[in-house]
Amino acid sequence: MSTLTVWKFRTADGAENVEAALKSLQKEGLVKILDAAVVSWPAERSKPRTRQLINLVGAGALSGTFWGMLFGLIFLMPLLGAAIGAAAGALGGKLADVGIDDDFIAEVKQKVTPGTSALFLLTLDEVPSRISESLPGDGAELLHSNLDTEREARLRQIFGDEAE
Repeated sequence: MSTLTVWKFRTADGAENVEAALKSLQKEGLVKILDAAVVSWPAERSKPRTRQLINLVGAGALSGTFWGMLFGLIFLMPLLGAAIGAAAGALGGKLADVGIDDDFIAEVKQKVTPGTSALFLLTLDEVPSRISESLPGDGAELLHSNLDTEREARLRQIFGDEAE
């Protein structure tokens, strides 16, 4: 089963500092990362910065369009130039079909605010506590939505990616 987890950090650079820890976990075989993205929101900025952690993931990664549309729905801004518009409503319905519903989006929107950051992580058969124990700093708050195999396949179908 795939797990989409969102880890909220208390500082704007907290999520940026986890890449080395995630690489180490993956190298040790303790976690299988399918895809990852970071949102950093310095207090002085009106919108967060986003980036996909491409060097952590392999061929099974979702497209930047997925992250762009998800971040667009949450923060009203795209990642990697993905457009938001009339399609956002239809996409929101499709995301709800795979377990990323309005409640999940509202919770992330409420908790990831200026001065904080977040790590969005898609893993395979992962126990979130294993990741939590390895995150640097004073920890992160976990928000998550599980995706079973069928829902992950639907998500990949929506964004034109093949399952591994």
